[in-house]
Amino acid sequence: MALTNSPPMLKWLKVMMTAKTPADKLRQLLAQDTCHVMPCCWDGLSVKMIADAGFSFTFMSGFAVSAARLGAPDTGLISFGEMLDQGRNICAASTIPVIGDGDTGYGNALNIRRTVDLYARAGFAAIMIEDQVSPKRCGHTRGKAVVSRNEAVTRIKAAVDAREAGLDILILARTDARHTEGLDEALWRAKAFADLGADILFVEAPHSLQELETITRQVPGLHMANMLEGGKTPMVSADELHKLGYNIAAYPLTILSAAMRAMQDSLRQMKAGDHPDSALLEFSELRRLVGFDEYYEAEKQYD
Repeated sequence: MALTNSPPMLKWLKVMMTAKTPADKLRQLLAQDTCHVMPCCWDGLSVKMIADAGFSFTFMSGFAVSAARLGAPDTGLISFGEMLDQGRNICAASTIPVIGDGDTGYGNALNIRRTVDLYARAGFAAIMIEDQVSPKRCGHTRGKAVVSRNEAVTRIKAAVDAREAGLDILILARTDARHTEGLDEALWRAKAFADLGADILFVEAPHSLQELETITRQVPGLHMANMLEGGKTPMVSADELHKLGYNIAAYPLTILSAAMRAMQDSLRQMKAGDHPDSALLEFSELRRLVGFDEYYEAEKQYD
């Protein structure tokens, strides 16, 4: 009997023919007429919890990865290798598309092409490249500066060229020019990134609803808004952002902040001699989220 006629092989072929890549899944989601709420992750457990809660896709936050992996601020201290390693673990644990924070691309145009290539191979659906001076800073903290127009455009061109060379990954182009150069310069850069072929546009830290609206009105395309509690941009609901022309509402630190607050509260109680029973998950739920139930079910086929 020919190998391709065997039931296991036919089943495998059927799966392969109907499977979509992470990038394909993200493209399909972004084609929907809605603004997707996107909590951001930092490790394998957080990405599993985001998917378990029913969200369609997520973003690997550089701020959150630096905080969780190094215990250090997002000021360019974490390396490309560390981010890539974290990304591989996140993508391997995830059942939903993940956008990767590629920071400044970690060097010149050829470094950026390599960064995009390795992020695609790691399993990311998209990669964000930004125009900050290296070492970069969190978009809502002090000390930010952006590179020249020419270098900013070159970075996105290199990322798009890497995609066009055959990589199955979307390019999310970010500008931080609003902070130092003003909104007009940020709009110029966003338009230039769109003209180069960037798939998603992100103007970081607009200061008002009017600025949020101006961005999408003057620069057509798919847009992401960053909803950071305590940041420079007003907090707006996903429904309102949709009306303003946005496709993604990113919440980069919401669940990290919630987790840290819960840890602080529990530690205070323990330090005081109490036990934080009411704040804890049931052990059965903790096991399920980590993956024990799925593991035990899979283990049965080898009993």
